[in-house]
Amino acid sequence: MEKKKLKIGWAQVDITPAEKVLVSGQFHARVSEGVRDPITATALALEGNDQAVMVSCDLVTISDELRDSVRAAISEHAPGLDPKKVFLNATHTHTAPEPRHNAFGTATEGAGLSLEELGVMSPGVYIRWAAERIAGAVVKAWNTRQEGSFGYGLGQAVVGHNRRWTSTGGVSQMYGNTNNPEFSHIEGYEDHSVNLLFTWDRENRLTGVVVNLACPSQESESEYTLSADFWHETRLKLREMFSTSLFVLPQCSPAGDQSPHHIFRKAAEERMLRLAGRSSREEIAFRIAAAVSAVLPLAEKEKHSQVCFSHLVETVELPLRKLTRADVEEALKEAGKLKEEYEKLKKELEEKPELKNQPRWYVRITYAYRRAAWFENVARRYQQQQTRPNQPYEIHVLRLGEVAFATNPFEYFLDYGIRIHARSPAVQNFLIQLAGPGTYVPTERAVSGKSYGAVPASNHIGPEGGTLLVEKTLEFIQKLWSE
Repeated sequence: MEKKKLKIGWAQVDITPAEKVLVSGQFHARVSEGVRDPITATALALEGNDQAVMVSCDLVTISDELRDSVRAAISEHAPGLDPKKVFLNATHTHTAPEPRHNAFGTATEGAGLSLEELGVMSPGVYIRWAAERIAGAVVKAWNTRQEGSFGYGLGQAVVGHNRRWTSTGGVSQMYGNTNNPEFSHIEGYEDHSVNLLFTWDRENRLTGVVVNLACPSQESESEYTLSADFWHETRLKLREMFSTSLFVLPQCSPAGDQSPHHIFRKAAEERMLRLAGRSSREEIAFRIAAAVSAVLPLAEKEKHSQVCFSHLVETVELPLRKLTRADVEEALKEAGKLKEEYEKLKKELEEKPELKNQPRWYVRITYAYRRAAWFENVARRYQQQQTRPNQPYEIHVLRLGEVAFATNPFEYFLDYGIRIHARSPAVQNFLIQLAGPGTYVPTERAVSGKSYGAVPASNHIGPEGGTLLVEKTLEFIQKLWSE
């Protein structure tokens, strides 16, 4: 393949709504109670032999509706750009607006209550509004692209931790008290690598950095205020160190079983934060910035302005997690209990409307409704697998010189990412999860341990599909390297 000069463009847009919205990321509804820091989308446009626009969004996931709305909105305003070559990824913050109509397998956006009762903007309205703004950033990045160069490198920062622990009896759980005589071990691996890609303009000024690491942005995940979580502090720190106009594009690599929370040694960690005078989010930003600072002068030694660049967009058919009748019966049993609780709470609100004057009065009833829908979805998927046992998913694989980028739409457990890193022909791999709407894809050992994230209600795709996606991703990467 002939090397061509690379053109690079950047843009960022604020996608923080002015109205109250449903905050995404927990089973119970949360009505936003203010803005802690901006929700943003950052776009990086690349053109050479091929083209791509990567867009990172401070959201919990990327719904098909949001992706398709962005692509439709750019078609007339970005000459020469193939909308299919645009992909979005979520940082998986739990403090952003809900970007899905039916997050829990139901079309009722208010989680068992009306949107009027909750006093929030419809998720559908937010999706359309945000899509227009994100499309504007894509168009700006594409239309302002100029010849430039990039460099890359690998750093280290302790950010993500495996959040599942296993008892001596072989049963796993997410979080919980590890000061337990039955505590045996942490279920899986942790990956503290930080993949970094830097860009410079024609005058050799640093313009942006892609930061890819195995941890969702969930340090302050239970708050009721809108926030980009630790990526906000990270952006501030990097701009303080390098340039106020620096673009920062975060990517979460496979991390379905990871989080920034500690599940043991908590007291020692909290003491060190106190001595350092930093919040947990500031500490994460400090660590990421230290990695960037260490790698940048090394990446500058090998800048690339002419490079082989290929971009594949593929649809992969993955087998649904095979459900049994017993799985359905167990799920419907749990759903029945929760629906009974929902009806009880609904009746109580009808009889005592003054309860709605209490702060966050809607939490219990929306939890019961959404949790019931979560379990009921097992029965729907069981019916689906009888006639449609496979599900199509869009993935992107790019070659940029000796660097590979590969997306998946899931909360993909870390082990799958490690398998790809171990076998890829690329010098460095930027693996990007939640470039779509998918749910958890657990490993075999997680399924055997059970618990949230690995039980049937948590997964559309199981270990068989997770393994197949590893093989397909490696096949596409190898194809680009063979060319």
